[in-house]
Amino acid sequence: MGVPVGLNIWSGLVGDTMPYLDQVVAPFDSIWYPDHVQYGAKNVAEGWSLFAFGLARYPDKLQGHQVLCNSFRNPAHLAKMAATCQILSGGRVVLGIGAGWNEEEYHAYGWPFPKTSARAAQLAEAIQICRAMWTQSPAAFQGEHYQIKDAYCHPHPNPLPPIMVGGLGEKYLLRVVAQYGDWWNYIYQDHATYAHKQNVLKNHCLDVGRDYGEIVQVVASHILVCENEHEIKRRLEEPGVRPVGTNGFAGTPEQVAERLMEAVEQGAHRINVAFADTPRVESTQLFIDQVLPHLTR
Repeated sequence: MGVPVGLNIWSGLVGDTMPYLDQVVAPFDSIWYPDHVQYGAKNVAEGWSLFAFGLARYPDKLQGHQVLCNSFRNPAHLAKMAATCQILSGGRVVLGIGAGWNEEEYHAYGWPFPKTSARAAQLAEAIQICRAMWTQSPAAFQGEHYQIKDAYCHPHPNPLPPIMVGGLGEKYLLRVVAQYGDWWNYIYQDHATYAHKQNVLKNHCLDVGRDYGEIVQVVASHILVCENEHEIKRRLEEPGVRPVGTNGFAGTPEQVAERLMEAVEQGAHRINVAFADTPRVESTQLFIDQVLPHLTR
């Protein structure tokens, strides 16, 4: 059974983002943007600006973030921004959001960086505010971290954007997924880890009375696709090719297809991929030609 496959973009591409997408995006179902403001002194594109530009440039693609940092924006204002984009795009927005993790950005830009439990609680409140803004008139919410009253978000988006919660943390973030997520963004590591995280999520769903089966699982991975084993070693050593790390892998088309199909067989409803050699297109094109047909057929 085929699944939709989306294309993830690196924040460091900046001016190379759209030229790269122009060459390769056509066969992908959706486009997913990062949300960072700083990695040391490296070039970084701001996430919402990228998304809004891409939403207009590629009018046939579902688009969202993998994922927004909740701490970067007021949640009521974020709800209004997403509602406007949902209406203007004809319903092509997914609101991907997470608790945030890159402490460097918080300190550099003057945002408080509370402990994980507080950031997860802020995320849970932010999601509730977004739904209130999209459905109530006026909206009101009184939480520990955020409060709104007499807030209007007219016109309401129709349909409501799905809310995709990104997170691996078992105690706090997966519970937020169980309570409030329409979709769950999971960064694929291996078969056993994915199965374990699924079981943790199932248990949280039982605790909060949620149907586990209604949560759309979006599995993402950072990959490098090469013609053969010798090419893998050579390309991983090339300047400009990002390390795939524990949240990704390098392989031949056959190996990559087998690994991603394992995730589908485990329950992934969607696959998102980012390529380690972008803005070069070699790995992306090899994926399109030799891997994508296995996933979408």
